[in-house]
Amino acid sequence: MILGIETSCDDTCAALVTRDGQIHANVIASQGLLHERYGGVVPEIASRQHLEVVDSVIDDALERADATLEDVDEVAVTRGPGLIGALLVGVSSAKALAAARRLPLSPVDHLHGHVTASMLGEDPIEPPFLALVASGGHTFLARVDDPGEYSVLGQTLDDAAGEAFDKGARLLGLGYPGGPEIDRLARAGDPAAFDFPRSQPGDGLDFSFSGLKTALLYTVQRTGSVPDCCADLAASYQRAIVDALIARLEQAVEREGLDRVALGGGVAANRELRERAARLGARVWVPPMELCTDNAAMIAGAARFGEPIAYPGYLDLDAAARL
Repeated sequence: MILGIETSCDDTCAALVTRDGQIHANVIASQGLLHERYGGVVPEIASRQHLEVVDSVIDDALERADATLEDVDEVAVTRGPGLIGALLVGVSSAKALAAARRLPLSPVDHLHGHVTASMLGEDPIEPPFLALVASGGHTFLARVDDPGEYSVLGQTLDDAAGEAFDKGARLLGLGYPGGPEIDRLARAGDPAAFDFPRSQPGDGLDFSFSGLKTALLYTVQRTGSVPDCCADLAASYQRAIVDALIARLEQAVEREGLDRVALGGGVAANRELRERAARLGARVWVPPMELCTDNAAMIAGAARFGEPIAYPGYLDLDAAARL
């Protein structure tokens, strides 16, 4: 089994995954309540919380898998991208565990984990396929011909889709994280009540959400009393984000000639995005909710397709905020 560790942002995660992609345990310790009062993740608080709970989370994963460290033959860890202090906690823990038993260690690209999340479980997607990854820090379209790598076809030029959700929720006076709050409120609203822009920059497959966020700000300032139309604002704002994602995904399906699509990242948990993607005319794989947000199962899963570093070659391995 592969022991995966993920600490790239504000979730402390550990998982046990077999070589054939079966998940035996996937533990996620969320820090949402710690950061809620600040309206976003505070890097120093996130790092300190990872330090406090990472050992307990790993122990919990082993217990849920009915396993011990003797059953682990490889350790995988998120090397980046992410918050550097948070990443260092995971990398240090992984190196210590691996070195203590002379196990190989796989440093994993966090985004590769999201790309391959749909390759886990009973009905894994198989290459070639398109992947739309949309999260709080990243939004991009990729083509996957080999499970060990991916080619980016288009990406956000400014804000990520998840960041647009979080900042939009803050403008509407909603809680953190903003994506689930907007999704919940949008169910009671009219998505055609406000005409927000859908930006499609250039001739490629890139995204842009900063103008949409600004449009919401001006609309809120103009409307004055947000509570009176908050549901309509949430529904219209969400529709604009989803329209942009689906439009680029449709273009990619047509351009690349592929009929298999995987969604990944926290925004893949959005109800409207999942419903719209299901009507694309291609086969769509959407991971379970616990594999959409940050988790260690996808990190261990991605490690299956790379070459681990043998002991002691990883002792000088460092985290990287950007890859």
